[in-house]
Amino acid sequence: MISILQTQPSSSPTTHSSSLVSYHPNTTFTLLVFISCLLGLSLYFNNLGTMLPQKQGEETMMSSLNETVEREEREDEKVGGSHSSLRSFLWHGGSVYDAWFSCASNQVAQVLLTLPYSFAQLGMLSGVIFQVFYGIMGSWTAYLISILYIEYRSRKEKENVSFKNHVIQWFEVLEGLLGPYWKAIGLAFNCTFLLFGSVIQLIACASNIYYINDHLDKRTWTYIFGACCATTVFVPSFHNYRIWSFLGLGMTTYTAWYLTIAAIVHGQVENVTHTGPKKLVLYFTGATNILYTFGGHAVTVEIMHAMWKPQKFKYIYLYATLFVFTLTLPSAIAVYWAFGDQLLDHSNAFSLLPRSGWRDTGVILMLIHQFITFGFACTPLYFVWEKVIGMHDTKSICLRALARLPVVIPIWFLAIIFPFFGPINSAVGALLVTFTVYIIPASAHMLTYRSASARQNAAEKLPFFVPNWTLMYVINAFVVVWVLVVGFGFGGWASMTNFIKQVDTFGLFAKCYQCPPHKTAASNQTLHH
Repeated sequence: MISILQTQPSSSPTTHSSSLVSYHPNTTFTLLVFISCLLGLSLYFNNLGTMLPQKQGEETMMSSLNETVEREEREDEKVGGSHSSLRSFLWHGGSVYDAWFSCASNQVAQVLLTLPYSFAQLGMLSGVIFQVFYGIMGSWTAYLISILYIEYRSRKEKENVSFKNHVIQWFEVLEGLLGPYWKAIGLAFNCTFLLFGSVIQLIACASNIYYINDHLDKRTWTYIFGACCATTVFVPSFHNYRIWSFLGLGMTTYTAWYLTIAAIVHGQVENVTHTGPKKLVLYFTGATNILYTFGGHAVTVEIMHAMWKPQKFKYIYLYATLFVFTLTLPSAIAVYWAFGDQLLDHSNAFSLLPRSGWRDTGVILMLIHQFITFGFACTPLYFVWEKVIGMHDTKSICLRALARLPVVIPIWFLAIIFPFFGPINSAVGALLVTFTVYIIPASAHMLTYRSASARQNAAEKLPFFVPNWTLMYVINAFVVVWVLVVGFGFGGWASMTNFIKQVDTFGLFAKCYQCPPHKTAASNQTLHH
């Protein structure tokens, strides 16, 4: 293993010579072909679904608390024969395992590459503590969201409300439980967070591919991958991410352990220093990036709604987080141990590791996974847009895909304006994640069960480790105050200070963010000629 991971010595791990560029001349073409194949396979299985009786795309999404949909799907599989069995295996996921794969895959995307950067800002001890702390806190608020979804769903079903061809979303849960003002707040924060979450995935694609092929600058790669990611408009719902979630988690697992092993094999660089935390700005910026890492449950309600038995979701996010710890902690610790303070100027961990086939494989796998995660972040936005223009119950996949395309355009544009891979994570975490997935769910839970009758008639009992409602309110109040002060307050100040510094240093529409100076100059010289 050691001999395989080691490469030819180079003067600097960030240097991109012409020999490195030609290392894999067909990498880009192969990658784009693979993404096209993903799209083609998606369309193939979706078209199979539209040809089968009683199995129209969105109808299969409607999970019911009384398991009606589960029984209907089994009956339809008998009608559809072998085609339906294959389609259900690859295309239609609604089990507890599917939800676990979706949560774990969505949680540990491109942030895996920025966590060593956060450790350099925080220091080793604080980095580990914040990962565990925010992982537990994120699992708690995901639990609260699942409880509120079940409460909303049970109340509506008592009123004989039908959700056929309709995907319940977080802002609708807030409206049903707390009124229209909460709907507006939830809609604004959730949509903005998902919008920038998609932007971050697109930026990460350009940042990663550059370390394989630097013939093109990162801005040009953003154009290319924006077009590739737009193909996610053809995936109907989270019900259809079964195979992609499984593959995505496998890809990040490979990358995480590659980072860990490669950093250990590489060893510590000469005169390595571990001085973090050096400044308060860097400290809270790093902490907020970790808060963002474990705040990926803005799509919790949509994942629950795709389940056959959504009441079983309650602890799934916690189990997913425990697995994610096995990926994020070893990789961040190992890379920070090896490179130390050098990471402060290299927000992408790939940039410091020497070129090898193993590294290129990790880059390609992360690119594919970011394509999948882009779909995860964008799908709720697609649903919102469909509801706004009255296309949500349309059964034609092509019409819905066409209607969804306008959602991708602003994402594409914002990724070109703010290509600051790493700092943008912290800014989004401080300003959006804090409210979307921490403060709003905890506050909404307290307000929903503020009356004695609401607590007495709650659809779900308190968890076994919370003996009474007083402790429940204490925990929720702590989450709100901590995230408001530390996450939004100090984190917002630090993240925006760092973000503004990136704008001042590189400018908006930066052509090649954090690229080696000689490469950027060569690119500009080529343009002048």
